[in-house]
Amino acid sequence: MNNTKNEVLIVLTEQWNDWEASYAIAVINSFSDYNVKTIAIDDFPKRSMGGINASIDYTIDDYQNFNNLAMVILPGGLSWEENDYREIAEFIKGIMELHIPIAAICGATTFLCKHGFLDNINHTGDSLELFQQQREYKGEAFYINEQVVVDNQVITANETASVQFAYEIFKILEVDSNEELEQWYDNFKNGAIR
Repeated sequence: MNNTKNEVLIVLTEQWNDWEASYAIAVINSFSDYNVKTIAIDDFPKRSMGGINASIDYTIDDYQNFNNLAMVILPGGLSWEENDYREIAEFIKGIMELHIPIAAICGATTFLCKHGFLDNINHTGDSLELFQQQREYKGEAFYINEQVVVDNQVITANETASVQFAYEIFKILEVDSNEELEQWYDNFKNGAIR
């Protein structure tokens, strides 16, 4: 692990999907040297679809020191399609310019596509048809119908891929040996009892 970059941000919106990033953030925060922190457009607690109120560690406007940032995770949620979130889009643009890895799942991939972040990289999401409904989307040629796609340090996943999503995050962050990560993936994807 690169000890100089040990913070992982999870971008929260109202009605965020708590289960989609749960494998990733639990392992990262509990079994690695990384620290998971929450970030949002304001400092009001964000209520998940499961009814969990999460406090906010940083607001996007206040987050200025990117030297310690290892990755940004965007879980899905109902509000990604309903809102433009221009502040989050500007934040993500800056993250991408710094070549910091980004991981998005479900509705967060739709957010990335409608802001043009997926126009030139291989990616996936909940469906190509959903992406094509976004006026600004021009990335059809790069859409791959898979559970998870990783390209240029951007992880995208559909709504049913939380285990694969976490696995790809773990690989980029190098939270454990390849052998241990393979074992984790096999257990959580296929079950410990077979």
